[in-house]
Amino acid sequence: MPYRAEAQRFAFNVFIGFLPAVVLGLLLGKAIQAHLFTPGVVASTFILGGLVILWAERRPPSTVRIRDVDDMRGRDALKVGLVQCLAMIPGTSRSGATIIGGMLLGLSRKAATDFSFFLAIPTLIGAGVYSLYKHRALLSVDDVPLFAVGLAVSFVSAWVCVRWLLRFIASHSFEVFAWYRIAFGLLVLATSHFGWVQWQA
Repeated sequence: MPYRAEAQRFAFNVFIGFLPAVVLGLLLGKAIQAHLFTPGVVASTFILGGLVILWAERRPPSTVRIRDVDDMRGRDALKVGLVQCLAMIPGTSRSGATIIGGMLLGLSRKAATDFSFFLAIPTLIGAGVYSLYKHRALLSVDDVPLFAVGLAVSFVSAWVCVRWLLRFIASHSFEVFAWYRIAFGLLVLATSHFGWVQWQA
């Protein structure tokens, strides 16, 4: 019984963390696509995200109050879910936002990484289903087998790759990724400013 209650609480936390993305995605999705997909926004988000990561990685470990994902409460899950909504801004990594956000909210690196992984499942599936629904007029019955195979293969490969990546992240610093984000953001700004690369059609 304790294990079952723990599993139910964890599933409830994932559901609570998933809800903000659903609500804000439906409310702001069109506005974000219309106004924020620009080189300046993406580059600035890359740079700002890199600086936040560097700050989070250099904070003292004494700020950790949740060591394991099973110790999370509903309000912790909701806070991480709200942070996940930042990934709607182009240039923001969903997993990066939830892991770093979780760490800033007091989760250990392992707890933040584990919750980010499980939170990705309903979020990505929901986004995919919604995208298919929006473009349903372009689909036909003949496309179903193709989509089914593609979905199965992509789900399994993503599960394996992301699981490995998150295990690596759980015990390694994000600083290299932060410097990459800053460098790439500066590169986009420079090449866009001087007209060397046309980043937006």
